[in-house]
Amino acid sequence: MFRFSIVTLGGEYRLIRKFSTKKSYYHCVGEEPLSCLTLGQLSELTSKRYGDRLAVISCHQNKRLTFRDILDEADRLAAGFHKLGFKRGDRIGLWAPNLTEWYVSFIALARGGYVSVPMNPYYQAFEVELLIRKVGMRGLICGDIFRKQNFYDILTKFSPEIINSNPRKIYCEKVPSLRNIIVMTEDQKMGTFRYSDVLNMADECSISYINKNQDKIECDNVCNIQFTSGTTDNPKAPCQTHFNVVNNGYYTGKRIELNKKHHTICLQNPLFHVFGTVATVCSSINHGSTIVLPSDGYDPENNLTAITKEKCTVVYGTPTMYIDLINQQRKRNEKLYLEIAVSGGAPCSPKIVEDLLEILKVTKVKSIYGLTETTAAVFSSTENDNRERSINTVGKLQEHLEAKVINSDGYLVPAGVAGELCIRGYSTMLGYYGDEKKTNEIIDENQWLRTGDQVILTKDGYANIVGRIKDMIIRGGENIYPKEIEDFLITHPDILEVQVVGVPHERLGEEVCAFIKTKNNRTITTSDIFEFSKGKLSNFKIPSNVKIVDHFPTTTSGKVQKYKMINVFMKNKVVP
Repeated sequence: MFRFSIVTLGGEYRLIRKFSTKKSYYHCVGEEPLSCLTLGQLSELTSKRYGDRLAVISCHQNKRLTFRDILDEADRLAAGFHKLGFKRGDRIGLWAPNLTEWYVSFIALARGGYVSVPMNPYYQAFEVELLIRKVGMRGLICGDIFRKQNFYDILTKFSPEIINSNPRKIYCEKVPSLRNIIVMTEDQKMGTFRYSDVLNMADECSISYINKNQDKIECDNVCNIQFTSGTTDNPKAPCQTHFNVVNNGYYTGKRIELNKKHHTICLQNPLFHVFGTVATVCSSINHGSTIVLPSDGYDPENNLTAITKEKCTVVYGTPTMYIDLINQQRKRNEKLYLEIAVSGGAPCSPKIVEDLLEILKVTKVKSIYGLTETTAAVFSSTENDNRERSINTVGKLQEHLEAKVINSDGYLVPAGVAGELCIRGYSTMLGYYGDEKKTNEIIDENQWLRTGDQVILTKDGYANIVGRIKDMIIRGGENIYPKEIEDFLITHPDILEVQVVGVPHERLGEEVCAFIKTKNNRTITTSDIFEFSKGKLSNFKIPSNVKIVDHFPTTTSGKVQKYKMINVFMKNKVVP
């Protein structure tokens, strides 16, 4: 009886296993356990292990800080926050470009048990006011001057009371939660503290308080509210815990191979985005990697200079950033030491992958895919992925996560069939701050998070991103995925970059429109595109509208805002 039961159960298990592989579901079992650490505790461990190693090099500031420097300054800053009256759980805005002070402030907020709220440094008065009110910020750490931005002037536009306020307890009618503003400057600005003022508030007693209270901060506490990029809607406010960011940083870094050796990473992206906060800062702290900040904002020339001067072995960027970097290298032909290029933020076309290998001479191109709502990366390239995997997928599901692909009715699709990607696991956000309705729309009762992305999931856990569900074009009943057309058109010898969108059409519902950036300002017509595509793309996929542009509207994290292109089409009435 007993032996018969074992055989039966074993047989049933094998049948279930065989059946499940026919469906689009995958679970990536972890090789090692998840860590129950806060970001503050992790920073302390890294300081002990890699104390004399450079944590960050800021080329434009001419600053170099070790991991020990970061922790010491972060604890002084956290102690200063404590002296100002910040309480554990207070939301503190971090509104600045890529500076060492940003890195230190991010760690200081974690060490103090406060919640960091990174903000886009390009935001204007209306947007800043909206975000402060949305999460009830208690304090704001901001930059001074960034390109055309004067942060203090922007603040006083919607809150002129700041000028005549006591910096220890300001009151702003439009943002009543805000009590303190800290500016990264040595100039005294009325109603605010200088960054150095807060550092100097720290004393032995307050620093001791920060150190002793590390065990009172729980790894399940919220440590970061990371606003979404807002490419299609107003930014939402996903809440990320210490557990989320520490573990996602570790496993993302592991896939990038930061655990194999000491790497120096050129960061082309902004720090405020999850590519910066989690995939870069948290990964680097986990693995003792050095981050290089070429400039305070995006600058392709400075990026290549920094890569060359600091002998960077890894570079992070979006596909658009890589196009610019590749063009810079074509002009300058610098001696590079790059080994790995990491691409995220949008799918990378086969042409860009080939150029990275041939022109930047990297040995590996790694993709990472994720959402702010999943903390950061959930798919990424593995150590042994071949070129075909690098070109056609965004990598394999990361450890300790589950993925499934569903149809519009919510049912699993067969393996290899496109549908909406859903993710479940440790990296899922707690929810949108103050918005239970939106949270319930994206996370179901079984804790599956709907990504809104059309994906094909392979049996061995790799994902091919077909496109955003919202971006899918429905032309006369035919479903068209823009990425397929973009990947084809980028092979045209005169096309530098291309974005495909659906535009309204009276009879068909939608029609295909290609926005094209050409090489050397060459002219390409709709007829040219038709002749190039004929016999290679189905006729209904060939763009019937073509618009030549010199740039694409993007967020500062490098994501192309396709809805703005549709607006341009509607305003200008582009014709074939």
